[in-house]
Amino acid sequence: MKFSEPSLLVEHLSEPDLDFRFGQKSHHPKDGLFLYGPHKGSKKLKDVRIGVVATARGMKLFRSWSQRLLDGIKVPPPGPREKEDRLHLADFLGLEETFGITFDPTGCSELQIDESQIDRATRILNKHEAVDEVAQIYIDRVQKFRRNEERSIDVWLFIVPEMVYERCRPESKRTGLDLVEGKASKKQKTRTAMPLFETLPDFDTSVENIFDDVPDFRRRIKAEFLSIAPTQILRETTLDPYAFLNSAGYPIRKAQDGATIAWNIATGLYYKSQPKPPWRLSAVRDGVCYIGMVYKNLPNNRDNHVCCAAQMFLTEGDGVVFRGANGPWKTDEYEYHLSADAAEQLLRQVIETYEDLHDRPPKELFIHGQTSFNDAEWNAFCKAAPPGTNVIGVRIKPTTGDAKVFRDGDYPVIRGTALHLDDRNAYLWTSGYVPQLDTYVGPETPNPLFITILRAKYERPALTSVLNDIMGLTKINYNSCNFNDGLPVTVRFAKMVGDILVMGSAKEGSPQPFRFYV
Repeated sequence: MKFSEPSLLVEHLSEPDLDFRFGQKSHHPKDGLFLYGPHKGSKKLKDVRIGVVATARGMKLFRSWSQRLLDGIKVPPPGPREKEDRLHLADFLGLEETFGITFDPTGCSELQIDESQIDRATRILNKHEAVDEVAQIYIDRVQKFRRNEERSIDVWLFIVPEMVYERCRPESKRTGLDLVEGKASKKQKTRTAMPLFETLPDFDTSVENIFDDVPDFRRRIKAEFLSIAPTQILRETTLDPYAFLNSAGYPIRKAQDGATIAWNIATGLYYKSQPKPPWRLSAVRDGVCYIGMVYKNLPNNRDNHVCCAAQMFLTEGDGVVFRGANGPWKTDEYEYHLSADAAEQLLRQVIETYEDLHDRPPKELFIHGQTSFNDAEWNAFCKAAPPGTNVIGVRIKPTTGDAKVFRDGDYPVIRGTALHLDDRNAYLWTSGYVPQLDTYVGPETPNPLFITILRAKYERPALTSVLNDIMGLTKINYNSCNFNDGLPVTVRFAKMVGDILVMGSAKEGSPQPFRFYV
């Protein structure tokens, strides 16, 4: 008896177009910005008000690098093992020429801090206390400026010495450092349980607020500034790698070429200071809204509660982050589920904000996540959505080698290749060889995303339509200027947003623009 062999559909999805100024389109952000300028860019040159917090050395590096950013930075010549035509790299022609914005490197609000003070703070015995002390040096300097100066700042730049990066992250070891005594013991990582004293009205436990935060300088700064302004944290070694050499005469860290760094920082600066993002997706259907679900365990929470949030992305590329309720949402090692009330409340926040922006509810609301939805939470999502709004749940899971596709030649599978397993499930290669760039930017054979359409309130959309949407969402990371990312923006930044929201210092509870988190 002969059985019929299964036949699987393989298709290639076209590269999504991006919109730029004058109604022009391009696949690559760098091409579109260079040729046409930002989508919704102003006719007049716009000044960006920048505040800089740095050591004396960091300030000097910033001024020098800022002038290069304004003048333009060329891609360095190819190395001995590189191709002559490296189409994934591009000269940066200058901030004004590319983005239509500018700033005066000598006219920024410069707040100088003492490097020796930072060094001492990083050596405090307890890491939570050390990181908090370092962050507070920067925060106090900004708060003093805000009290005494009337000038408003669009974006705050924090130029940090390498010691902050090396010593102020959760995985920092600080091996070989001479540590100094602080207020907390070296091993303390959580609040001290004192139930009898905590009931007293004048008993102050604020000194232990540092244990509500993860000891991470970046997350601490981002959390503190949610209610102030967008921020950008730059290492001194990023601005000038060749100012920091090892004993062999090479830079102490390998950084991207100067032009690529300029493209990325300039894109972030534009996104964080201007009303609209520098580009948007061209072929987004009218009335579509994408939501990325975020779950993150609260640090040192005695009840093992989880923070839940949602990232909303609209047709213009704008992003808004909504903070949901904390609760016992973790139901398994890798599964998270909201209660019906929490799910309904969170989605109502999203829809109300959409209605405020568009004067009508969305027609299609896609919920992206890496877990499934149980009946109670899904029914609550559908209840929160008004009649006529189709809610679609999509699971997007990165894979680690369970599916591989190979092709003849020197390069791997083409980006945009989709392998359909049925009408709900597919593998999608969002990373791979890009013909326009004539290269694959990656270290190994690319792994696909596993996409599943889980549920729909009304009619289930075609799988190819969902895959095309995900391809588009890999192109709206405004914190860099890459051709694409491997993950859609709804999933890529979920961990980053969650990491900030669970910080005890993240006191801002209202919906916040996504630019504050990146």
